[in-house]
Amino acid sequence: MTGELMPRPEMRVSDAERNRVVEQLNQAAGEGRLTLAEFEDRIGGVLAARTHADLASFTADLPAAVEPEVLELRSRASSLKRAGRWVVPRQVVVEARSSKIRLDLTEAVIASRAVQVTLNVRSSSVTLVLPHGASASLHEVEMSSSSAKPRVPDSGGLHIVVRGRLQSSSLKVRYRRRFLRWRW
Repeated sequence: MTGELMPRPEMRVSDAERNRVVEQLNQAAGEGRLTLAEFEDRIGGVLAARTHADLASFTADLPAAVEPEVLELRSRASSLKRAGRWVVPRQVVVEARSSKIRLDLTEAVIASRAVQVTLNVRSSSVTLVLPHGASASLHEVEMSSSSAKPRVPDSGGLHIVVRGRLQSSSLKVRYRRRFLRWRW
């Protein structure tokens, strides 16, 4: 959390903050820092935690979780998909040639309130699926024989800033679609 204000201990925690602590405990158990019994006890406490003070006690004796600053994704003549629970750092760099890219952020663990997505794509299609309530801006995308369709507002909670260059490519930014029990 460099560069961000630390939350007050009495502030209520969000599900995303609980999930980050669960990931940190999972990593500590995988490294052998916690026994299985300690891990289970702490997970139960984290899920019941209501404030930041409640959460702090479960990770006080563990090293701080190191979150990656940049995620680089590269694809050549293939399909690249990120969906489900995956960690999204502050900056995502996508380089693709003749590929289909889909980044689904609806269930992702997102480290900050703003994420920068830098594109350098040629002859590819890129789809960003955002959680409801998120926003995106595409003002800094340079396009050559390309199209960009933002189907989300330019202001809101989580904000995605898309930058970079599209050459003979398409970019779609949208929310998850639902019909009955199907989601895509």
